[in-house]
Amino acid sequence: MRAYLKPYTKPIALIVLLQLVQTLATLYLPTLNANIIDKGVVKGDTGYILRTGGFMIAVTLLQIICAIGAVYFGARTSMALGRDVRGAVFDRVQSFSARELGHFGAPSLITRTTNDVQQVQMLTLMTFTLMVSAPIMCVGGILMALNQDVPLSGLLLVIVPVLGVIVSLLVRKLRPVFRGVQERIDTVNRVLREQITGIRVIRAFVRDTHERQRFEEANSELMAVSVRSGRLMSMMFPLVMLVVNIASVAVLWFGGHRIDSGGMQLGALTAFINYLMQILMSVMMATFMFMMVPRAEVCAERIQEVLGTETSVVPPVTPVSSVTRHGQLELRGVEFRYPGAEEPVLKDIDLIALPGETTAIIGSTGSGKSTLLGLVPRLFDATSGSVLVDGEDVRELDPATMAELISLVPQKPYLFTGTVASNLRYGKPDASDEELWQALEIAQARDFVERMPEGLDAPIAQGGSNVSGGQRQRLAIARALVRRPEIYLFDDSFSALDYATDARLRAALARETRDATVVIVAQRVSTIRDADRIVVLDEGRVVGTGTHTELMDGNETYREIVLSQLTEQEAA
Repeated sequence: MRAYLKPYTKPIALIVLLQLVQTLATLYLPTLNANIIDKGVVKGDTGYILRTGGFMIAVTLLQIICAIGAVYFGARTSMALGRDVRGAVFDRVQSFSARELGHFGAPSLITRTTNDVQQVQMLTLMTFTLMVSAPIMCVGGILMALNQDVPLSGLLLVIVPVLGVIVSLLVRKLRPVFRGVQERIDTVNRVLREQITGIRVIRAFVRDTHERQRFEEANSELMAVSVRSGRLMSMMFPLVMLVVNIASVAVLWFGGHRIDSGGMQLGALTAFINYLMQILMSVMMATFMFMMVPRAEVCAERIQEVLGTETSVVPPVTPVSSVTRHGQLELRGVEFRYPGAEEPVLKDIDLIALPGETTAIIGSTGSGKSTLLGLVPRLFDATSGSVLVDGEDVRELDPATMAELISLVPQKPYLFTGTVASNLRYGKPDASDEELWQALEIAQARDFVERMPEGLDAPIAQGGSNVSGGQRQRLAIARALVRRPEIYLFDDSFSALDYATDARLRAALARETRDATVVIVAQRVSTIRDADRIVVLDEGRVVGTGTHTELMDGNETYREIVLSQLTEQEAA
């Protein structure tokens, strides 16, 4: 809050000033009321009553105006704080590599960006509207009470510390409970997200009852922790009100004796009771704030965890923005391992992909094919070795330049909410309709887009859920083609296509990308058998490089993969 409230020092100073004036006006009213009783009612001076009453109305109007102004500026500042923190969390998440995203998880990041920020934002609003005036009211009330009667003010030495002890004990117990609440919200978000995303799998395996039980368990755990926090919070106000009522009775008892002995006037007792109520109300306001502080503190820590996490993909200090654009890709002695892993995912990878050639990468499941491809556009960085594009290390390239050079079609193609055209223009906003149709034709997607009533303006649901898997893959390939980069990376991007469509697409793609560098990761041998160079991976190492014929003759790993899909005659 210190960092993100710094730009709003002027509005905050104005809020404090308005709250100060409002609180002083509130504190002045009981004294005026006491004067009316002692100097007006007791003496029968009607003129004094009217004059002082009119002045009280003016003070009240000033109090109302200042209160409205403080709430207005407080709300604007707290909402601006929420906007800035959400923006900062979003920017930091956008800079994360796949490693950091996997560490936090999407459900937790969503909760931290929405619910956690909202809790901090609400605490800020309550601070500006309640907490700023509470200490002024408490201290001012004590001083004004002392001004009315010093002996009776001795009761405050007992009442205020008792309230402080009660509040501090409850707040201490609330903090760990609120952390549990936020963690359970993460769990509910995760389970719900999985179930919505995997609804087809759930229905296909008739696991509705099981998933309903999973959600019920997560929901019940959240309810149990929330009820526990509610029980602790529900104890606070009764205990505070008990102290308030006992204090009121004590003041009336001892104040009555003071009046009877002539040491205190009736108006002073009335004013003292009002000041006591103001002091206790300020403590109650602080109590309400303290109830919010533990949860907001936990949320702030969770937000700070995100903001304090540095991405493993560090942007270059002096980025290279201009390169000789040929499209040559080279990996030199590349190794990649996850933090704390005993073995690296990739070891001693040396690979060259040249313009005008198609380089294919094949290997068994878990051999590191997708990880290798992710190193090129810096989804994560190699832990040793270097990845070079046109002779420049990708860690030194300007991200915008790299985006112009490289297009990646991921293993799980993702489409955004919008239209066919908005998705195709994602990498090239100024692309014409003609360019879009050409890309669709190469990707073998033109026919089904033309069949859609709206054509390029046909709506696409979140994630592309309203089109089939094969259509989603072809639209993702078309999106990459619109960019016309120097290097194309296809991460098992043809797996959902039938053999005929796969063959037509690869033939059209070969004509379109004849001057570009094409790197294909595939499980299907028929997709890559005609590649100029095939790289065979096994347990993170390159165990063979060559053409299909060369590898069939001299590489046992490749031969096993091929013969698991084709007969000996088909392979030949």
